[in-house]
Amino acid sequence: MSLSTVTSPTPPVQAAAARAPVLALHGLSKRFQGVVALDDVGFTLHAGEVMALIGENGAGKSTLVKTLTGIYQPDGGSIVLDGEAVRFASPQAAMRAGVTAVHQETVMFDELTVAENIYVGRQPLTGFPPRVDWARIEREAEQLFARLEVELPVRAKVKDLSVAQRHFVEIARALSQQARVVIMDEPTASLSQREIRELYRIIAQLRAAGTAIIFISHKFDEIFEVADSYTVLRDGRFVTSGALADIREAELVALMVGRSIEQVYPKADVALGPALLEVSHLSHPTEFDDVSFSVRQGEVVGFYGLVGAGRSEVMQALFGLTSGVRGNVTLAGQPVTITNPCQAIAHGIAYVPEDRQHQGAHLTLPILHNITLPILSKIGFFLAGRRRREHAIARHFSEQLELKAAHFDQHTGELSGGNQQKVVLAKWLATEPKVIILDEPTKGIDIGSKAAVHRFISELVQQGLSVILVSSELPEVLGLSDRVVVMHHGRIAKVFGRAEATPERVVAAASGSVAFEEGELV
Repeated sequence: MSLSTVTSPTPPVQAAAARAPVLALHGLSKRFQGVVALDDVGFTLHAGEVMALIGENGAGKSTLVKTLTGIYQPDGGSIVLDGEAVRFASPQAAMRAGVTAVHQETVMFDELTVAENIYVGRQPLTGFPPRVDWARIEREAEQLFARLEVELPVRAKVKDLSVAQRHFVEIARALSQQARVVIMDEPTASLSQREIRELYRIIAQLRAAGTAIIFISHKFDEIFEVADSYTVLRDGRFVTSGALADIREAELVALMVGRSIEQVYPKADVALGPALLEVSHLSHPTEFDDVSFSVRQGEVVGFYGLVGAGRSEVMQALFGLTSGVRGNVTLAGQPVTITNPCQAIAHGIAYVPEDRQHQGAHLTLPILHNITLPILSKIGFFLAGRRRREHAIARHFSEQLELKAAHFDQHTGELSGGNQQKVVLAKWLATEPKVIILDEPTKGIDIGSKAAVHRFISELVQQGLSVILVSSELPEVLGLSDRVVVMHHGRIAKVFGRAEATPERVVAAASGSVAFEEGELV
């Protein structure tokens, strides 16, 4: 099968071929301000089938889930449920129709009981005048958990439950609504092995009862454990579907990636200097463990990992945003202690966060003030000439980053996402850092702005800066990095040199793939 060929959707399980599907998608499309998130996606799902929805970060899985559950409205195509075209105006409408989702981060009312959360918004009434039938709610909740063979006190408050127990409450809520299709989005990300086995048992129960399940996971061992079939998305498009019994893990990895890394990224040819930043045995009780790496002067070190790998958490710790961190950090050969961002900036470390709107920029402040905010002590608060210096600094970095704005007094919130990101970059570059951490620097920005950011990364290393690039876009990591550090479950799984960092190897290492461990991907 050619990786570049998009094939037509086919029923994934041969045994289901003769049955009408519970759910069918035809040409589903979704765009956000010109960015294509889903493009002509189609597949079928049958009663009692567990289908693994597979794709790397940014493939369109989350957008598809939100479209199926009524959070987003499709721009094109159709959703067919039990043979009838449907359009869900809200998540409540989707749940009433029998389509519901169990998310990695559960959304419930912490102060309400288990039973109250199951029936919230649709409590049964009794008597006259009508009042909530609490006895019936608790009785039916107990029956649901008995059916799932799960012991859970229905009067317990949700805030006191474990992550696994919260998932069981959501599954019980789906059963209470006679859900035909249950979407499980990374349901095991925060579960112990014992809790994962319990979830597997419940999935088997749902399958036996005829419930159709879409199972989303980056863990291949889970996919082959629970799923019957697979559907692969890549860059928002359907790639192929099939039976899991007919494909190997290494082939799935290749289908997820499906593209060669062409020289579309302006990788600068820089003579690397000595190690500038060295991190040894960095650990946190809950986020990451024993992380060690180094960054040389003029080097771009890419960090790649799937959801929950711990990449951003490590970077936030390096910038002093996280307490309870152990380990050693050396900068230019000197041990440093960083417990807050002020210390990080003083040592020459800058951090461009993933969430630019809430953590990176003050959207109600002008561009000028955003860029010069970290260096007010250098340009002076009340000295004559401050305004002139602010404009000179803002102009310098705006020209380098090709910032498009009406004037420097324009509020940052009025800019496009790409230009907001450029303001955040300019702000931290104004601090004249030695090491700059870029956490998802091109997330959600247009192609032209991405190209400008890529060019600027090359310019930074040519000037002798060291760059740590955290990105979920695999071509970006492979195209710009001298080395690629792959994280999996809070630990470094593998460090690749530029020449050996192939898409298949990196994705397999990030997934904890058996194929990678056994050397199938060479």
